[in-house]
Amino acid sequence: MTVVNNAEDLHFMHKAFELAELAEQHDEIPVGAVVVYKGQIIGEGFNQSIRQNDPSAHAEMMAIRQAGKYLNNYRLLDCTLYVTLEPCPMCAGLLVHSRIKRLVYASADLKTGAAGSVFNLLKNAQLNHQIAITEGVMKEQCSQLLSSFFKRRRLEKKALKQAQKPQTSNKTQD
Repeated sequence: MTVVNNAEDLHFMHKAFELAELAEQHDEIPVGAVVVYKGQIIGEGFNQSIRQNDPSAHAEMMAIRQAGKYLNNYRLLDCTLYVTLEPCPMCAGLLVHSRIKRLVYASADLKTGAAGSVFNLLKNAQLNHQIAITEGVMKEQCSQLLSSFFKRRRLEKKALKQAQKPQTSNKTQD
């Protein structure tokens, strides 16, 4: 894995970050992704699993589906995927099957990451395609967005639990 912050990677990760912010506005986990081919964005997506009632509606899935339609091909040779969070096993499998050439991600996912944190499906020699990986581009901004989202969610759940508790009266009965 490589950690590089070149201008092109920063430019496209910034667009993925904007999509992650859009996901958060829809109360989805803030992850955004773009697929780039020959310097042009040909697919973009943000997490939409909740609003679409679709567990596969991850940012990577949405972006890759759009890119495949743009290229009129299920193979995304010579494409780079920029995503704000390390792909899960489902999305990593999609990257292998779509033949993405390169993955650039911001934040590692220490619970379900499949590009090196927990698993590394993208470099598995038993698979028929391996993917170049660059990690850490805009890591701080993307990690902060995710952390603040989950912190807010925990506070909202706590407040909801408090509101649902039966109120006990402090008054004494006469």
